[in-house]
Amino acid sequence: MRIALIGAGLTTVGAAEILIRRRAEVVIVEQDKERIEALVDTLDCGFIHGDGSKPAVLREVGPQHTDVLCCFTDNDQSNILASLVGRSLGFRRIFTKIDDAEFQPICIELGLTDLIIPHLQAARALADLAFGTLPEDFAEFFKCGSRLFSLIVREEEVGPVEDLSLPKRCAAICVYRHDEMLLPKAGFALKLKDEVVVLAHEDSLPELRERWAVPPPSPAAEPE
Repeated sequence: MRIALIGAGLTTVGAAEILIRRRAEVVIVEQDKERIEALVDTLDCGFIHGDGSKPAVLREVGPQHTDVLCCFTDNDQSNILASLVGRSLGFRRIFTKIDDAEFQPICIELGLTDLIIPHLQAARALADLAFGTLPEDFAEFFKCGSRLFSLIVREEEVGPVEDLSLPKRCAAICVYRHDEMLLPKAGFALKLKDEVVVLAHEDSLPELRERWAVPPPSPAAEPE
């Protein structure tokens, strides 16, 4: 597996060390040349000096040869931009780190559903551990190709949850409406801008992403 990480902060370095131990091929993209020089002797991976939100730099990473792109800089806007550029260049899967949870609904509307929100995830993990509800390896929940996908209900999708016509091997398991979590049963009525969490097989993710991708803006009319 080949994984590219944008930004060489503590999260990236920690992830890179684990990935390298698991024999993944790792490439780190970093703007600060001195930071690269400080890490080059301690991490057995590739380095690219440059701005990871720039198309030319991400093309150098090699979208067609990379399994996962992780946008892990310390700037939320840079991570969102890099994720969108990476998606346009054809990276197979993209993780976007945001520190400000206010960006979460915007990311979801943009189709960036693989989000890393460190302080929220750490807090939830701590609370779950305290009550014994989190397994030692959370990944054990996701076996046999199962994945989670989140979508925002559009105007044409308002109505019974079964009318979403999800791909095969997919099921809506949870709906977030404002600050409330709802469990959708047959006949559950979806409302505009509800966030629907779907349990899906990984083979269905391309269709889900295509159907709920944000369309590009219409070109502005040229003045006569």
